[in-house]
Amino acid sequence: MEPILYIENLSKTYGQAPSQTRALERITFQVMPGEFLGIMGSSGSGKSTLLNCIAAITKPTGGSIVMEGKKLQSLSSKALAAYRGQTVGYLFQNFELLDNLTGRENILLPASLHSLVEKESLLRLQQLAYYLEITDVLDRFPPQMSGGQRQRVAAARAMILRPRLLLADEPTGALDSKNAKNIMEKLSGLNQDEQATILMVTHDSNAASFCKRILFIQDGVMFHELRRGDEKRQDFYQRILKVMAQLGGGSCHVL
Repeated sequence: MEPILYIENLSKTYGQAPSQTRALERITFQVMPGEFLGIMGSSGSGKSTLLNCIAAITKPTGGSIVMEGKKLQSLSSKALAAYRGQTVGYLFQNFELLDNLTGRENILLPASLHSLVEKESLLRLQQLAYYLEITDVLDRFPPQMSGGQRQRVAAARAMILRPRLLLADEPTGALDSKNAKNIMEKLSGLNQDEQATILMVTHDSNAASFCKRILFIQDGVMFHELRRGDEKRQDFYQRILKVMAQLGGGSCHVL
């Protein structure tokens, strides 16, 4: 099986010499189809910069990003726009929903922008709403929803075009523990039941314990890797905590 995503020697530097800041330094890893991969590190470690480079929001200084055999740096502006809209889906920490649109309209917006057939759009909406348990909030506006409902609506929006790769940036960061566990169970279910490939950035050991593999970043450099075998999630969580303790971060209680 070939990797869906290949990152090689990825580097990102901000600013000009002599006051440059190196956010990423020669990061290399692969993501396999159907994998649920976590990227962990403390604040300022470079993990969000890495995700934004993969999403083609931030342009790397060096190295390469190859998605399904295509190098991002060689794509045209039109091809990059299609990549951002259809190849990858993006789940933001703060939802990024439009307050003047209902849940239904927010979810269907990418389908409309990328000219997905209406019948297919509505079918996918129905399936996602049922799976994510948001059928009762589709006609509400975001301010009328709880944080957990907004994040699940945002997840449906990110998945409506069935992207090859779902990028999740701190998806539990704005949620309480109950809603955090709920959204992680839903993402884990999408990975297991729909074979969705997910790359998630988080500093939360609880959220990371749902992943199958975790890469740890410290000061822009790959620090460590953990793989989850047949062990229980609670046991994997304890192993994550040990690594995060070395990085100076972690959580206190497993969800």
